[in-house]
Parts: sequence; structure tokens; C-alpha cells
Amino acid sequence: MSNVERVMKASFQSDESLRDTLKEVIGELGLSAREFSRVSEIPQSTLYKILSGHREPNITTLRQIVRTIRQLEGSGGDFIAIIAARPVLDKISEKKMRIGERMLTLREYSATNIEEAIIAAVRAERDGASALVCAPIVSPTVEKLLGIPVATIIPQESVIRAIEVAARKIE
Repeated sequence: MSNVERVMKASFQSDESLRDTLKEVIGELGLSAREFSRVSEIPQSTLYKILSGHREPNITTLRQIVRTIRQLEGSGGDFIAIIAARPVLDKISEKKMRIGERMLTLREYSATNIEEAIIAAVRAERDGASALVCAPIVSPTVEKLLGIPVATIIPQESVIRAIEVAARKIE
């Protein structure tokens, strides 16, 4: 269940449930109440009153809370797709990445050949990806097919290591 879904569910259960869930979600986003207030443009005093149980959020405030969580999490299709071979994807430890004040979700699409990479790129765009990261062998083709930004992986260090391994094998 996404954080947005958790907050919405809690808001229908009770004020206490909403308060506890909102505190958890803000913490999971790595923000303080003050930072969440600034990003959401909800007055700090209003947010503190909601979190302390001294005020119930009105519908406008609840919408702003949900909108901000979506923005920070990159939910609702706001994610970056990464297309690569499974061994490369397994080295990615972060599933979310903070860029400025925005928390983006990283979604993996495994591909073992060019055809699978192209299919994965089309699928990622259909899934709602905001951008795509892929290998240089496929990026020019993918850029022509998609309407989202495409960034190319330039694996400088791993290329040098692969050359060293190949050189040792021919010795």
C-alpha cells in the first residue's frame, strides 16, 4: 500500500489514525514536520495542530497533504524507469532517490537484449514513467519512440575494468 493510500485510509478511520499515519509517512519521507510544511505550503501551525490532535484537517488541507506526498514520493506515475540487465539492476540499492526537494521512485525493467530493452522502454512509458535511463546501444532508438526524456548510461569505470579483465584473459 502506498503512503498516499495509507493516509487516505487512515483519514476515513479516525483522526487518531490519520495523525499517527501522517507522522509515520512524514518520517519515512525523511522530513521533519517543518520541512513538510514548507514543501506542502501548509502553514506550520496548521500542520502541528493536526499532528498533535488539536485540529482536524479540512478537505483542502487533506488534498494538499496527499498532493505533497505524491510529489515527494514520485507516485502516480512519477518515476524514473531504469532498463538494464539483471546483474546491473541488482547493484542498484536505492529504490527512491532525492533530487533537490523531490523524492523520485526508481523502477527497474530487466532486459537481456536490444529487442527486450525497446519493449521495456515502451512498457515503462505506458506504466507512466516520467523519464527513462538505458544503455547507449538502445537509447537512440528509444528516444525516437518515446515522448519522455531518455538518459544514457555511460559506464566509464566498468568499461575500463572489463578491458582489464579481457587483457588478463589474453595473456
